[in-house]
Amino acid sequence: MTGEEIQRFIGGPPARPGLLATVRADGRPHVAPVWIDLDDDGSVVFTTGAETVKGRNLRRTGQAAICVDDDRPPFSFVTLEGPVTIDDDLVQVRKWTARIGGRYMGADRAEEYGARNGVPGELLVRLHPERTASAANLAN
Repeated sequence: MTGEEIQRFIGGPPARPGLLATVRADGRPHVAPVWIDLDDDGSVVFTTGAETVKGRNLRRTGQAAICVDDDRPPFSFVTLEGPVTIDDDLVQVRKWTARIGGRYMGADRAEEYGARNGVPGELLVRLHPERTASAANLAN
C-alpha cells in the first residue's frame, strides 16, 4: 500500500481495532486489542491504563508494534513499528478518549467515552511509525 492508502486503511471508515504488541520484562510477547486513531503528524494514538501489562511494557521499553487488519476477503493488513511517547495530561487524555470513543461507538457517545476513559491513571500513547509493512487484497 502507498502511504495514503495506509492512512485511509487505518483512519477508516470503518474503524478497525489495532492489535498492540509489546514485550514483557521477561522477554515474552504481549498482544492486546486497542482502539486507535491517527493524528495529523502520522502517529497512531491510543490509550491504556498505566498499571496494565501494556502500560507497564510501553513505559519500560518505549517501543511497540500495531497490526490493523481487515479479516474479510480479500484480506488486507498494515503493521507499524516504532517508538512511543506517553502522556498522562488529563486534558489530552480526555480529548483523545472522547475522539477515539466517538470513532468506534458513534459521535453521539464520544463525550460519554471521554468521561469514562479520560481519568487519572490512563495514559495517552503515540506510536511514531519507523517501519511499516502492508498488503492489500491478499486473496485476489
